[in-house]
Amino acid sequence: MPGTTDIISIFIPSLRGGGAERVMVTLANGFAGQGHRVDLVLARAEGPYLADVSARVRVVDLGASRVLTSLPGLVRYLRREKPHAMLSALNHANVAAIAARMLAGVPTRLVVSERNHVTRSMQASRDLASRAVIRLMAWLYPHADGIVAISSGVADDLARAAGLPRDSIAVVYNPAVTPRVKALAGESPSGGCLAAGSLPVILGAGRLTAQKDFPTLIRAFARVRSHVPCRLVILGEGELRAELKALADSLGLDGDVSMPGFVDNPYACMSRAAMFVLSSRWEGFGNVIAEAMACGCPVVSTDGPSGPAEILEGGRWGRLVPVGDADALAESMLATLSEERHPEVARRAGDFGLDQALAKYSDMLGIKTPGPECPRHRACHG
Repeated sequence: MPGTTDIISIFIPSLRGGGAERVMVTLANGFAGQGHRVDLVLARAEGPYLADVSARVRVVDLGASRVLTSLPGLVRYLRREKPHAMLSALNHANVAAIAARMLAGVPTRLVVSERNHVTRSMQASRDLASRAVIRLMAWLYPHADGIVAISSGVADDLARAAGLPRDSIAVVYNPAVTPRVKALAGESPSGGCLAAGSLPVILGAGRLTAQKDFPTLIRAFARVRSHVPCRLVILGEGELRAELKALADSLGLDGDVSMPGFVDNPYACMSRAAMFVLSSRWEGFGNVIAEAMACGCPVVSTDGPSGPAEILEGGRWGRLVPVGDADALAESMLATLSEERHPEVARRAGDFGLDQALAKYSDMLGIKTPGPECPRHRACHG
């Protein structure tokens, strides 16, 4: 389709099972559902979320081993297709997208989105190249047509870290809640996420990495289980699996802690769990909190930067506890288990819907939703 100018492109490294990847697939499918022509451009087309991409979305595989080596392919793509607008996600991909547009010399409108707390992410990284990205962000981000952060906390941090004017950064919450989430919540759990039995299940989910701080959740669960019979299920995969299993075994929890890995439908688990617990040291937004709330699941979360307190409105919709405090987390978990009535969390989850996000991104990307006078699956641009 060389020379077409009505394409919306979304650029991300891959679809390897993170929150940002899920959101970009949701947005791509959402734009396509409105009738836009959408290209999902991937440095490498791999990952479990490939199966969730709508047939209306064209997947463009640049065939690169990493984002840096995808730059020539991205330049060629931009020159060939000349999309009307492009949205990129994750800071290293954002840097590549800005550089590619400069080198391609095309008028594509470019919006970059920051998905995590920059300062905390960089502090946690031992990779000198990753730390250098912040300098490239400070230099290149002003050349984008728009900058999005997924929470006010992320926006504040990005402004400080990259030396950007705070008013140059828009906040667009993630479209965590979709009709698909609600439909899947009604299905039967699979993949071992909820084993048979009548004990209350405490649910956690996320990549098994240091950021998510599942050791604190496991230690808190050990305290809870000493008072109330219950089980802990942690959904997700990652490099700390063996370490987390060893911790659970050392605490005598081997029969009550389950880590079934990545499951296709976590929402069926959320809708049946006694509560959802987020133990992260930091989050950009916290998609899983909003998703759990959409499934009607009570929530307890650490009060780390940047999204959970915004989603829970300072504790109105679920308890917030200090980061890394297993005792405080256990106390809040016990209190939540003992409550007969919980906040109507599904009502709050409605604030993080797909329609709201699509409207805000459409405005920033300079696109209009095709109206009845427009040909089907063709975008009208204002």
